[in-house]
Amino acid sequence: MRTGIATVCLSGTLKEKMQACAIAGFDGIEIFEQDLVTSPLSPEDVRKMAADLGLGLDLYQPFRDFDSVSEDILQENLRRADAKFRLMSRLGMDTILVCTNVGTATIDDDDLRAEQLSRLAQLAGEHGVKVAYEALAWGKYVNDYEHAHRLVHTVDHPNLGTCLDSFHILSRDWDTAPIEAIKPEKIFFVQVADAPKLSMDVLSWSRHYRVFPGEGQFELAKFMGHVARAGYSGPVSLEVFNDVFRQSDVERTAVDAMRSLIWLEEQSAKWLDAASLVPAGGGGDSTANAAGRRRYPMELATLPKVAEPAGFNFAEVKTDEPAQLETLLGQLGFEFDGRHRTKDVQLWSMGQARVIINEQAPSHSEPAIAALGFDVDSPVIASARAQQLKAPVVPRKVQADEEVFQGIAAPDSTEIFLCQGSPDGTAAWTREFGEGLEHPSAGAQAVIDHVNLAQPWQHFDEAVLFYTSALALEPQPFAEVPSPSGLVRSQVMQTSDRAVRLVLNLAPVIQQEAGQQGSGARKSYQEHIAFAVDDLVATARAAKARGLDFLRIPANYYEDLDARFALDPAFLATLKELNLLYDRDANGEFLHFYTATVGSVFFEMVERRGDYDGYGAPNAPVRHAVQYDSLHAHHVQR
Repeated sequence: MRTGIATVCLSGTLKEKMQACAIAGFDGIEIFEQDLVTSPLSPEDVRKMAADLGLGLDLYQPFRDFDSVSEDILQENLRRADAKFRLMSRLGMDTILVCTNVGTATIDDDDLRAEQLSRLAQLAGEHGVKVAYEALAWGKYVNDYEHAHRLVHTVDHPNLGTCLDSFHILSRDWDTAPIEAIKPEKIFFVQVADAPKLSMDVLSWSRHYRVFPGEGQFELAKFMGHVARAGYSGPVSLEVFNDVFRQSDVERTAVDAMRSLIWLEEQSAKWLDAASLVPAGGGGDSTANAAGRRRYPMELATLPKVAEPAGFNFAEVKTDEPAQLETLLGQLGFEFDGRHRTKDVQLWSMGQARVIINEQAPSHSEPAIAALGFDVDSPVIASARAQQLKAPVVPRKVQADEEVFQGIAAPDSTEIFLCQGSPDGTAAWTREFGEGLEHPSAGAQAVIDHVNLAQPWQHFDEAVLFYTSALALEPQPFAEVPSPSGLVRSQVMQTSDRAVRLVLNLAPVIQQEAGQQGSGARKSYQEHIAFAVDDLVATARAAKARGLDFLRIPANYYEDLDARFALDPAFLATLKELNLLYDRDANGEFLHFYTATVGSVFFEMVERRGDYDGYGAPNAPVRHAVQYDSLHAHHVQR
């Protein structure tokens, strides 16, 4: 699949954008008119730079408000078009995007539109230019890709074709199956963008909230499957208008964009494979080929196949002053399993829940979650897949007879290690610590239930795609949780069996800015590791006896809890005594408590009863408020 991206997706100057696209590995770019107009580079300079970088110049865009106008306005539009065609000749470009009219259209007449588009096509032919006609979702008279293509078909000129844009099609819930009826030679260009499902006017939605494939909720694989079946083999180019992307590092955004197309290519191939297995008349896509997937002109590459992770292998917290963490873990009931034989790291465990304290942190570094280990079937294959998805490799020095971990870096700088899973949940690398543990402790049992990671505002969508594509985690509908400093956007990523639950939180910008001194913007917002146990009340009593500093829950919370659930008075008293929080739904119950925060890290202990599958969401505002008060009091004391 030939990959492309519109320069409007990225921050920076045209020169910086082109360099970033080449570094990310794109085949070509669309030049957005404003980027050229504001650039000191001449068209000839741009043409030479693209050639030097190995980038094709695939599309010049946009040409707006051409058709459905009076004759005098049409003459002016043809003059504009002639100037742009001459400019494209200097750039060495042969395709221009013409959008359906939004601003100046006054005559709703398809015959007139066809006649005007015919005149444009004739002019384009004189310059050796192809016109890709695109139906804008908010076009005044033409807002449907099928309507736009009927006009192209009526004109029947070799220099006029259709541009298919996934946003304009999927935002209006248009059926994508009719794409297959379009002759491939009349599909001049394909643009893709994803987006979250929002209830707002489509123009604002388009201008501010598009995201790269895999970061939204559109059925892009199905869209691309129909495009492939139509026989299209040209560029598949990203056109994403997003306020965040245009403020973010240009090279990093370009890599994220390229990752999204690699992911989309694989997902499209999977959709075609799945659709080919549906017999005609079997309730599936009527165009499916039951005999097996045909080969199409557009070759869709796939990645090494990996299963979703089987569970958490470990969590690592990095600090140069581990004393508080050691105390906290000991109070929770974790056992100290010794120090590593060659590295300044400690291992603490409770059953299959393993926490590494890494003391190889910079001086004056407060505790922060630094790495997560996941059990996978084949670490080498999983790492190869992640690297093909542009994930940076994390180097790790090892001595003889030490476990070799495959490591990659997540967008928020968390290191992700892909570990060889075992049927009994043990980890061979634990033998490198202390006396050499080979089996879980016979004491208290626990597993890592979920991990909550804070995400910088500019990398939240990137993180969703990273964990979806590289680790096969499935994003759930996001939620927004109120806190004293604003709404916290929360995105759960999980495996189908819930063995891995990862919660990505987009903290309010004010909290991120507040912590930019010291350990960095990402760590200015608190993160935590949650451990599941069988008996939370017993765990809490034991922790209390060891002197654990619980997060103190207000009495008002327990009054409200009683009003909501009419709990047994003795049980309610126990919850209040131990600072436990409670939630219940139709499937079961959830008990949990939190520790005080050390640096940017705190711990949560949970007990899931029945088939409760949530995270105690009604209790989240309580936690945020108490932690806010505690942090504020700490700053006042200082």
